[in-house]
Amino acid sequence: MGALTHASLVEYLLEEAFEVAETIETGADEAELRGELGDVLLQVVLHARLAEERGSFGFDDVVQGLTAKLVGRNPHVFRPDGSLQDTFPASVDEIVRKWDSIKRAEKPERGDPFEGIPLALPALARAQKSLDRAERAGVGMADPEPAAGDLVGALATEDELGELLFGLVAAARTRDFDAERALRGAVRRYQAGHRPAKADPPLAGS
Repeated sequence: MGALTHASLVEYLLEEAFEVAETIETGADEAELRGELGDVLLQVVLHARLAEERGSFGFDDVVQGLTAKLVGRNPHVFRPDGSLQDTFPASVDEIVRKWDSIKRAEKPERGDPFEGIPLALPALARAQKSLDRAERAGVGMADPEPAAGDLVGALATEDELGELLFGLVAAARTRDFDAERALRGAVRRYQAGHRPAKADPPLAGS
């Protein structure tokens, strides 16, 4: 496996993940979904094997780490020994609140609600994730443009939303605008405007 590196495998990991998404969204049969999930798992195995060859960690370590994270971040589902609790939260909102509080306790120094959102995410996914994080952190939401609100309010299905977004991209193209780049910029500006202000550093000698 000397010719393989983590970096050289990234494109295949992303490709396989998108193929899983496409399989689900197009309603492909269970056999195809099983095969695509296996392809994603192969990428995990390959990355773990490369790390094992460096003497860093192996696939078993990945599984154990995942298990510990699931148990530790979901005390409403698991007991510390990994067995299931007798009762569970009444709502998804309660589960999300518990999850967020545990993550904040794990990294109390993390004051930026947008930290950890991958820069490589497509702009639409990054916009959605940023808005979700802002809402859950209570740092303020972006007010939809009135015209956009009117347009979306008139839609009945996500398919219609897709056609609207595609039409916006097509219209932007006629003006030589790059829709992906434009949305990346809007997300950056939104995040910058909704980050908590950093405290001033202490004065020397204080």
